[in-house]
Amino acid sequence: MSGRHSGGTGSRLRISALPKTLKTISKLAPRQLADEIALAKAEIKRKGTQLGVAGAFFAVALVFILFLVIGLVVAAIMGLATIMPAWLAALLVCGVCLIIAAIGALIGRNKLMKVMPLVPEETIRGLKYDFGIAKEGSAFDPAVLDPNSDQYKAAKAAKEAAAAKAKAEKEAKAAAQPDFGPPPTEAELLYRLAQRRTHLTGVREDLGRELDIKTQARVLLAAAQARLQDVIEQLNGAVERLKAKTAGFRSALAARSSQLPSVDGQVLAGQVKERWKPLAVLAASGAALAVLLRRLLKG
Repeated sequence: MSGRHSGGTGSRLRISALPKTLKTISKLAPRQLADEIALAKAEIKRKGTQLGVAGAFFAVALVFILFLVIGLVVAAIMGLATIMPAWLAALLVCGVCLIIAAIGALIGRNKLMKVMPLVPEETIRGLKYDFGIAKEGSAFDPAVLDPNSDQYKAAKAAKEAAAAKAKAEKEAKAAAQPDFGPPPTEAELLYRLAQRRTHLTGVREDLGRELDIKTQARVLLAAAQARLQDVIEQLNGAVERLKAKTAGFRSALAARSSQLPSVDGQVLAGQVKERWKPLAVLAASGAALAVLLRRLLKG
């Protein structure tokens, strides 16, 4: 028997573990059901043995009750023998017992003949007829329901042949199965059931956590926030690097323009101003985006 279903949800996303959990449940549930059935059979067998012992004691009690009845009959005969001959007393008691037994047997026979046969034949015949109509439609032959007809005998023979074939296939399949040794005892079944119940409890708890929408939403939100924070940090780094490069370029251009003539320096300064204007706009946009993302995360 395997151990508990390991692994909790924690702060990680466990939706991907759902198929594995369901697979574990699908494996454990049939085994649990099979062991429950085996345990029920073991309990029935044990109780059947106890019932047999109880029946034996009841049989002993009935035997002694029979002896009691015999003693009462003898006592009645001996009592009547005080006022009449013993043989006449015995004959009188036996005659009374015979009359009572005959009356009871006749009444019981009449009652039994009224209810025979015990099965509801008309209901069964009607159900068979309805089933035949539903299965074959107008092609159904009601003669197969008559026990004296040839169709009934042929259908019965075909059914018996099919049952014999199914029985033979079942026996062959049972013989082909490997021998797993003696069946488990009732104590072993109880132990296995307890272990598997503990396992199923853990699996059920994990499944509940994996299917918890709030928990999964919090995990997804935390993952999204972490990714967004990484993106913001990357944008901030890119903006800082862009600012540093812009400052370096401006310093280099300023140093270079100071070495050129005044007229050419003014022209060059105008060209530089027009060229780096888009870069300044890009830097300002990046900074505004970073501030906006920070406010969204704080909110």
